[in-house]
Amino acid sequence: MSIKAYKGNIIFTKALSEFTILEGGYIIVENDKVKGTFKSLPDDYKSVEVTDYGDKLIIPGFVDTHLHAPQFPNRGLGLDKELLPWLETYTFPEESKFSDVDYAKRVYSRLVHELWRVGTTRSVVFGTIHKDSTKALMDLFIEAGLGAFVGKVNMDRNSPDYLIEDTEQSLKDTEEILKEYSDKCPIVKPIITPRFVPTCTPELMKGLGELAKKYNAPIQSHLSENRGEVEWVKELHPDQPNYSKVYDAYGLFGDQPTVMAHCVHNNDDEIKLMAKNGVYVAHSPDSNYNLSSGIAPIRKYLDNGVNVGLASDISGGHTISIPECITTAVQGSKARWVYLEEGYNSLSTSEAFYIATKGGGSFLGKVGSFEEGYEFDALIIDDSSLADVNERSLSERIERFLYIGDDRNIVDRYVAGIKIKEPRIIK
Repeated sequence: MSIKAYKGNIIFTKALSEFTILEGGYIIVENDKVKGTFKSLPDDYKSVEVTDYGDKLIIPGFVDTHLHAPQFPNRGLGLDKELLPWLETYTFPEESKFSDVDYAKRVYSRLVHELWRVGTTRSVVFGTIHKDSTKALMDLFIEAGLGAFVGKVNMDRNSPDYLIEDTEQSLKDTEEILKEYSDKCPIVKPIITPRFVPTCTPELMKGLGELAKKYNAPIQSHLSENRGEVEWVKELHPDQPNYSKVYDAYGLFGDQPTVMAHCVHNNDDEIKLMAKNGVYVAHSPDSNYNLSSGIAPIRKYLDNGVNVGLASDISGGHTISIPECITTAVQGSKARWVYLEEGYNSLSTSEAFYIATKGGGSFLGKVGSFEEGYEFDALIIDDSSLADVNERSLSERIERFLYIGDDRNIVDRYVAGIKIKEPRIIK
């Protein structure tokens, strides 16, 4: 058994309402898991190795609950368009290139490096329809030591010809990945990934639901991102009362752990179903603003017992930095409070930090906190370059890092108890 101690200013969120802070405290880690946090080193651990980070901050690693790996080259492009025109102009043509595995490796190695750089230790990721490129992405995450759920995208209708799959082959390729990768690495796993209802036939969705159950696999997709998309689903499935019930009818809405990106326009019945089924929201504020989707009612989800994580949604979102997404999530909640929902409070900094760590992390397991039994994912933050002439509290220092800090302030990164070195980039 490996036992280590880490000393520094420890900041995390056990609950939404406030930061838990230990100034000059200790985290005891046994193998990959946190044993506890302490104000002073317990007698039982006096002989263990202590890594002393002095006045630096020790925080949980960030969790990105929704991003599109093949869209990494498209960041910052076409963001004056709405969702569907943006997909047709930029996203689908780029994704077609991933039939070339060498091209995929070049792009994906840069993506993985960028996640490491900005302090994202776990992520939930869309690949493309291409089986071999998806495997390459999973292998790069394993090599880097970063945690991820990675999905081969499934789509067999209402897409460009070069991205429409044969239904049977789509299911066959998905099952091959499930067989090969479900037990290959403890922190990198496959996830069932229907792109969204408009691009998936009932036959495909039924088959994916059955695979999710057979392999005990989690599920990810998109839900109610854009008003036009919601209307399109009504036209395609007039037999169902709402968008969520389409997924639910095929075992893709909480029968297995499920995260749905965006959820900007869900009605009250859908929110109740999400809470009942334990479905997560992957809140993607930058993407929602960029593509004219709207401002998701995050306070309403939280108040109704729906799990929420934070997401970059690159490249609908222009930044892969979760701290930047934290600040825009807070800003968006303020705008919604002012203009749409005066009865709901805006998000506090601790609440936004919670959904970016423990909230989203809970989708991947006991991740995102320093409570006992959680996997030790951590960032060491040197915020001395952000200091001013005034003495600041630790809660003020973490807030300032989130708003004006960047990767230059991240000294070390840990995932499941292991210090992670800089990943390679494939030229």
